[in-house]
Amino acid sequence: MSGILVIQEAGRNRISFEALAAGSALVELTGLSLETAAIGDPNSNVFVETSGTPPAVAHAIQHHLLETYTSDGYVHAFEQLIRKLDPSYIVFPHTYQTRDYAPRLATRFGQVLTSDVTAIEAGPAFVRQLFQGKMTGNYRHQGDGPCFISIQAGAFRANPPQEGKTTILPFEPQMTDDVIRTSPGAPFRGAAQTVDLGSAQLIVAVGRGIKDADNLPMVQELATALGAEIAASRPICDNGWLPMERQVGSSGQTVAPKLYLAVGISGAIQHLVGMKGSQCIVAINKDPEAPIFEVADYGIAGDLFEVVPALTEAIKAAGQ
Repeated sequence: MSGILVIQEAGRNRISFEALAAGSALVELTGLSLETAAIGDPNSNVFVETSGTPPAVAHAIQHHLLETYTSDGYVHAFEQLIRKLDPSYIVFPHTYQTRDYAPRLATRFGQVLTSDVTAIEAGPAFVRQLFQGKMTGNYRHQGDGPCFISIQAGAFRANPPQEGKTTILPFEPQMTDDVIRTSPGAPFRGAAQTVDLGSAQLIVAVGRGIKDADNLPMVQELATALGAEIAASRPICDNGWLPMERQVGSSGQTVAPKLYLAVGISGAIQHLVGMKGSQCIVAINKDPEAPIFEVADYGIAGDLFEVVPALTEAIKAAGQ
């Protein structure tokens, strides 16, 4: 066994590239070669674009029985590719689709799937959160079979594309109609979302420090000045001040924007789980001991009702 195989998901480029960044981290720790695979057209962006360390080879899996997703078809196809390549590690993005078929795929090899990995440490050891982020556990693979892991969205930063040549190889699994035992329904959606915060590059998030729903327009004005999406911690959404699809955290969306501006958010671990992958975190909180400052790149310890209007005016003036 040798090598690292990153399974990418066509149409989900950001999280696929985050999985590729995790694969690159494994390369640094193990010195193994990196390859990727996805089901779809070799000309799709998931193959054409690369992020971080370019894979040596990308496998484009195509078969008419894979045109519509079924767990039966995906397990059958990926099992054949994995047995052919015999990799040491298989890395997945942690999506609804992965949750459906990857545990079955791992079982085919007598293994388990270590899911929702947030970091990879020397060993390699795979870190995942427990009890909604209150604790973390380190997991090491044992045995002779391949190691299956999935990567939490936002946990690994998808780096800008680097120069390099990737060879795209077609792969057609041997499949017959009787392999597919299920009829797929409509793709699952967690909520009828008006915005995909996971794709937003700029986010202004508001917490209970805003005190009252009547004060939200002040934060919205700041978000508008920045050209950012507005988000919230759980208490804001629980009170109905913003819709649930705006919630960031362990029971909301996971985000990894270029800028995350936290306004009046104390930094409970359940919230940090959803935004710690942001490239730059700026926090505004009147409590200088607030946990949010432990993860912030820049912190303003002050009254948000004074800081936010001043910051909004400064941004508007800079844009004139």
